[in-house]
Amino acid sequence: MTRDVIVVGAGPVGLMMAGELRLGGVDVVVYEKLPVPPRESRGASFTRRTAECFDQRGLLGRLGETEPADSHFGGIPIDLSMFEEDHFGARGISQFRTERMLEGWATELGVPVRRGYEVTGFRETPDGVVVVFDGPDGRGDDTARYLVGCDGGRSAIRKLAGVAFPGPEPTRGFYTADVTGIDTRKRRIGENLPGGSMVMAMDLENGVTRVVVHERGMPPRDRDSLTYTELADAWQRLTGESIHHGQCRWINCFTDASRVAAEYRRGRVFLAGDATHVQPPAMAQGLSVGVQDAVNLGWKLAATINGWAPDGLLDTYHAERHPIGQQLARNARAAIELRLTGEEMDPIRSVMGELVAYKDAAGHLAGMLSGLGIRYDMGRGEHPLLGLRMPPDRELARPDGRTTVAELLRAARGVLIITSGSGAAGPLAEAWADRIEVITGTWAPGLDPALDAVLIRPDGYVAWTSPGSDGDLAGAFGRWFGTARTTVTAQPASR
Repeated sequence: MTRDVIVVGAGPVGLMMAGELRLGGVDVVVYEKLPVPPRESRGASFTRRTAECFDQRGLLGRLGETEPADSHFGGIPIDLSMFEEDHFGARGISQFRTERMLEGWATELGVPVRRGYEVTGFRETPDGVVVVFDGPDGRGDDTARYLVGCDGGRSAIRKLAGVAFPGPEPTRGFYTADVTGIDTRKRRIGENLPGGSMVMAMDLENGVTRVVVHERGMPPRDRDSLTYTELADAWQRLTGESIHHGQCRWINCFTDASRVAAEYRRGRVFLAGDATHVQPPAMAQGLSVGVQDAVNLGWKLAATINGWAPDGLLDTYHAERHPIGQQLARNARAAIELRLTGEEMDPIRSVMGELVAYKDAAGHLAGMLSGLGIRYDMGRGEHPLLGLRMPPDRELARPDGRTTVAELLRAARGVLIITSGSGAAGPLAEAWADRIEVITGTWAPGLDPALDAVLIRPDGYVAWTSPGSDGDLAGAFGRWFGTARTTVTAQPASR
């Protein structure tokens, strides 16, 4: 039997991808080479936009209490309290906790997660992809219409597909560990030390502290030979504090390498998350950007499988997300140089510190780091929200009570919100009723400039506004939601 999609990798990105596809009615399975979920917490925080992505699927509350994460660029703090909009991410959340939440959601939706299955090869056919794996019962194969590699920075799918992964070679090494039984001073955004060294200490949960060390001149090294004693020795040399008595639960090392896949799609094979972009965890971006990759691709792939996707919709995945990956790599390299270059960088650090005191400059950095500044091409128009995500906490008063934009996106369908002055929009949308929800109501006070109507994609991004968009609503429907079920009459532009 040919299924719709095979996802490789049961980390946060693969599980989010599978859930998004299943919301779209897709038959999807996840293959994961590890026999049991890992307990380590590679990712320990996520950005504001990723928190919103979880929230618009009803998932954020499943994580329980979270703490706001401070923002910085290369160790230079950004005061997020100066903005009306909430740019704070969430910190202290172990990756295990996030994966457990996402796997619970995916399995509730009916997604099988097959652990202990390592994908070793695949071949494309005219109608699909045949995947070869080694599993608990030996070698086997499975067939799907599409394959999505969410299998990390050393992605087997990327390598098997022959997708280039360019980027500079690493020059610096970092040690990191999760430790219990220590009471070191917390350095949540890291502490720059003289000469280009740095240390970081951040609370996770259950008494675990995440520590990170870079000592000037520390080269990249083999993670398998790293010992906790080496890390504790480096920590003591740099801080004067001993953490040798701590109990190490997990230890790893990483480098300053930043790479971006040349292609996010090749034929019927897609890549997402660390399979497309790797960078040092200087700004806690990797997991977050990967989850947003999944939210961007999931509905588009589901639309294609369900037969209503317009021509070129799948190509917008690379067009929209590859620039984000490139920006991520550039920002990571800049932040590392800013943080770890020696005293010769002090004049630039001083200038940067002055610049981030200005709201416009700080807002630009905060938008990149939080993900709230991402704007996709939705055509010409003047409304400031066009191409940005629709603020998910925006409230709408309806006859049956108030609701938020996030609540309207739970089903991962397009949403057309009509409040006033767009009487023809509702009847027009009936021709796309199988893929778009039409919601009427009145905006709660505070939406400025006003919107009479807004079309929101399943990933939460604003595709059309009235007033504001130059193009008509029928054109926006066709661009993102395909051909109408019945013939429609073109409407005037939203002006």
